[in-house]
Amino acid sequence: MAGMKSLKKKRRVQIIVVAALALALSTGLIGYAMRDGINFFRSPSQVMAEPPTENEVFRLGGMVEVGSLVRGQGEEIVFRVTDFCQSVPVTYRGILPDLFGENEGTVATGRLVNGVFEASEILAKHDETYMPREVSDSLEATGAASADPEHPECAYHGSYATSGGDT
Repeated sequence: MAGMKSLKKKRRVQIIVVAALALALSTGLIGYAMRDGINFFRSPSQVMAEPPTENEVFRLGGMVEVGSLVRGQGEEIVFRVTDFCQSVPVTYRGILPDLFGENEGTVATGRLVNGVFEASEILAKHDETYMPREVSDSLEATGAASADPEHPECAYHGSYATSGGDT
């Protein structure tokens, strides 16, 4: 009987070790698979303060700066994304969403190369009152943190207004 209890105990330990190894392996495989699928969101102020590496794919969000939208030949578009304190130049090759325009909220996915954000995907708001949550939160955070009397253009007032512009 003593040998039987020892055998059961060994089996239990073996099963626990195999289960732990399988869990560790599956966690590692999931992490490896997701490493390219995770795109972090950044505002223009965050990008300018801590520029990411050229290989890092991330999402840039803010407002399309008024007067910055230039359509090139073919499908090339150049514009600037701003959070009312900093702005980042963006290039995009492709067809823009219908509701994309100046002084509108946008989120772009891509990489920062030599100070220019090369977008591979552009998202725009889907109606007149919607703004992506990340963009709204980012604009509120930068406006509240940097609104001072010497830089009123950095103040975000909870609307789509630009400095000295219409609300």
